[in-house]
Amino acid sequence: MEIENEGFLPTNIEALRKELNDSGKNFKLVQSDDNSDEYVNFYFLGMYEGKEVIYDAALYTLRLHHSSELYEIAEHEAAKKFSNFNGISYEEDENGNLKPLDNDEEEVGWFITELIMEMEEEETVKVQEFLDLDTFHDYGIGLDAALNVEFIDDNVISKFVKDFNNDTLRLDETFYSFQSEDDTDDD
Repeated sequence: MEIENEGFLPTNIEALRKELNDSGKNFKLVQSDDNSDEYVNFYFLGMYEGKEVIYDAALYTLRLHHSSELYEIAEHEAAKKFSNFNGISYEEDENGNLKPLDNDEEEVGWFITELIMEMEEEETVKVQEFLDLDTFHDYGIGLDAALNVEFIDDNVISKFVKDFNNDTLRLDETFYSFQSEDDTDDD
């Protein structure tokens, strides 16, 4: 028996439409601690294969996408170099402060940091704006997108939804590389 995707159900679509109409916005934020000025998860209504559907979207800045790519590569290199590496886990003490890393984790941490700085300096990793759809998403249609904007706010989200739904979204195909935040030079 196939499980029905609730993001396609007319009752859920109507409920979201009412929320959107009441709010005066074309999207609804998904409450999450992960939301920031560089990443936002939200729902919006749109069409897919001639049917109205709820999109479960994650929109982030190109800078954040670049940082994630750098970290993923650095972690992969660390796993090759340190046979016992399986990620660095940061733990908090009873006061909410980070506990110090053990010697092995600290060594790996420094390796990752240095590798990221080297890749930034050499502009090894370049990223471009993109949009990916996940039609096998557990709720509606999943959508991941990165835009070359300084931050994600209501105006950026609203324009993105409008452009996506009007089929006027134009992604910048230029490849970009970024430097860490303390160094504001980017191309």
